[in-house]
This record gives sequence, C-alpha cells and structure tokens, in this order.
Amino acid sequence: MQADKPPLIYKWILKALEVLQELLHYMKKVRVQLSSGRELYFDESGDPPAVYDIVNWQLTHEGTIRQVKVGSYDTAASPGEVFAINTSLLLWATENHQVPLSICSESCPPGFWKTAKRGEPVCCFECVPCPPGEINNRSDSLNCFKCPWDQRPNIQKSRCLHKDMLYLSYEDPLGTSLVAISIISSLAPDFILQLFIRHKSSPVVKANNYSLSCLLLLSLSFCFLCSLAFIGYPQPEKCLLRQTLFGIVFAVCISCILAKTIMVVLAFMATKPGYSLKKWTTRRVPYVIIFIGFLLQFLLCVIWLSVAPPFPQYSTQTQSIFIMVECNEGSQIAFWTMLGYLFLLATISFIVAFLARRLPDSFNEAQFITFSMLAFISVWVSFIPASLSAQGKYSVAMEIFAILASSWALVICMFLPKCFIILFRPQLNSKAHIMRKDRNSNENTKK
Repeated sequence: MQADKPPLIYKWILKALEVLQELLHYMKKVRVQLSSGRELYFDESGDPPAVYDIVNWQLTHEGTIRQVKVGSYDTAASPGEVFAINTSLLLWATENHQVPLSICSESCPPGFWKTAKRGEPVCCFECVPCPPGEINNRSDSLNCFKCPWDQRPNIQKSRCLHKDMLYLSYEDPLGTSLVAISIISSLAPDFILQLFIRHKSSPVVKANNYSLSCLLLLSLSFCFLCSLAFIGYPQPEKCLLRQTLFGIVFAVCISCILAKTIMVVLAFMATKPGYSLKKWTTRRVPYVIIFIGFLLQFLLCVIWLSVAPPFPQYSTQTQSIFIMVECNEGSQIAFWTMLGYLFLLATISFIVAFLARRLPDSFNEAQFITFSMLAFISVWVSFIPASLSAQGKYSVAMEIFAILASSWALVICMFLPKCFIILFRPQLNSKAHIMRKDRNSNENTKK
C-alpha cells in the first residue's frame, strides 16, 4: 500500500497542471468588455494590461502634501492615448512654479555662439554674441560666419542684409538742391549774354571787348552746368568725363579772362611812342591765347585718360552699413596738375590785371579782373583742405560748391557793374562819360 501512494499523487499533480494549462490557454483568448468601457484581456504571459496613475505631490497652504492625479499610463488605450497628462494640474516645487531645467545653461539663440565654461560639465556653456560683421542663423551653433562684402548683419545678427549704396544722388536732398542751384545759376550768364547782345553797340559793351565777353559768358554758363556731371550714380563714363569736362571748360573761361587782360595791356602799350605792338592788337591774338590755354589743358586731360583714367570704386568697411560708390581719379598727380594749371592761368591773369589796374582806356576792366581772379583763387585754395577732410558724397558736394562759388565770383566781379550801368544808370553808358573817365585815369597816372 505504501509503495502505490506516490504514483497516485503524481497523477493528481499532472492532472492539475493540465487543467491549469488549459485554463491559461483559454485566458489568453478571453476579452471582456467592462462597464467602464475598458477591455480586459491577458497577454501571452497571462498578465493583464498595465494601468498606472500619474500623481503630482503638491504642498498645500496648510503645509501638508496632497496627491493630485494629473495623468495616466494605460497600455490598453489607443496608440495616441497610452500616456496622457494634464499639464494645467501640475504644480512644480520651484520659486516660479516653472519646469526645472535639466541642463545648467539655456539654449543659445541665433546671433550667438556657444563656448564652454572652464571647470564645468560639458552641458554648461556660455552664449557669446557674434563679432561685428558676422552672423549666426542657427541655435546652439559653435561659430559665426562673416557676411559677404556687400552685405551687413541685421540688429539681431541672425541674417545678412544688403548694404545701401551711398553716393550723391538726384533724389538726395543735397543733390536735389545742388542740381537746382546749378541750373538756375547757368541762366545768369545767359541773361547777361542776351543783355549784351541787345546793347552791343553801347559804349560799355564795346569798351570791354564784346566778342570776348560773349565767349566768356558762354563758358561761364557751361561752368555752372558741368557741376551736374558730379551728381548721380558714378558710372564709368561719368567718372571719365566729369573732371576733364570741368578742367577744359574752366580752362577756356580763365583763358578768356587772361586774353582780355593781355589785350588791355597791349592796347595801352601800342599807343605809347617807341613801342611797335600795334600788330598784336588784332582780333586774332585773344583767340590764339584762348586756344593755347585750352589746348594745353586738353592735352593734359588726354594724357591723364590714356595713362591712368578715373574709374568707379566701392569703398566699404566691416562695421559700415553703407557702400560708398565714388570715382577714383586714377592718378592723383594728374588731377592736381589739372587743378594746378587752372591756378597758374588764374595767377597770371591776377598779376597782369593787378599791374594794369590803373591803365587808361580800360574802363576799370583790369580792376574787375583783379577782384574776380582773387575771389577765384581764394575759393579753390579753400577747397583743397576741405576736400581732403571730407569723404564720399560730401567730398563731391564740396567740389560742386567750389565750382558754383568760383563761377559766381567771376560773374559778379566781371559783369555785375556793367549790367548795373546798362539797366539802372543809362546816363553813364555814353562815350563822353567813358572818355572823361579815361582822361581822369590818364591824369592820375601821370601824377
């Protein structure tokens, strides 16, 4: 009997295992819909779905801690709702009740670059602004990069912007003002020319060499208008022509004044006994003088344009928000030589006129020339330091101002007294008055 007992127990155990295995097999297939709407089932291991409540421990005003359910983790839920949390119910145990940071440094925004802090973990870094002229358009970047030469960083240093072109434009208030002044000023010599044409037979006009006066007035009108070539975008053609046009027009103008001055001296010397200068008082002589004065300046400009012609250039700096577009004169020696030639012509005219200021038969023409050349030289001597100290469009504006001021000095000193007599003192515009004036001048000279 004792020997038969163990086999019976084994049978019972095996039977129980078979029943349990069968029960587990059916449990894997069981899916029960609960009254709450959840579905109950078992996985291959026989475990039910995992369901957890997410609890936030919050400190109350009374100093106690309460557990607030703020979400859940349910593996039986739909894929998008396995993990659900209501952030509005969360209360963080920080001073500002905000989410605590998991790193010791904030993320670096665009315009900054990351640099490590010495002696601290890798996650700790500093955000350093990009250097001048450089940008960074990404967060947490390790370096910045420079903008192209024709672009500049924005205020945030997060992107590059195109630089504005800076030059003396027609739309600029300064450029608009200079254009208006130049055009209006050019009408003054034209008005005087029309006045001289109407009164060309009058003694005042005849006494001052009518043909040379007309040529001088025409050249003065072009002197005012040549300043327009300095305004506007510095195109290659404009850079080539503006200084040469200015130099040639002013050379003709000063040569006319020099010719008038020399003719006054020759006319007086030809009347003195012992001088055979009458052949030099013909009409051709002043035009030869003007042609020679023009030709020398023209040849100088041709050599300048052939050897080192002016050209447009772009001047920019890293921190500048503009690109200065200006004309490079090519050869500074040629530029100052051209101005020096005008200064030489004006100086010769001034010296000759000053020495001849008391000669008779001149109707004080030499005195007018003396004052006009003195004003002309003073304007351009003042222009030199001003032009060297100015930059960009202001340097161009200074040269335009010198052109207008010197041209007005010639118009006022040379022609304003004559216009005043023609318009407002016609009784002085007579041969008798001029002869009496010349006679008085001759007596003063003899004394």
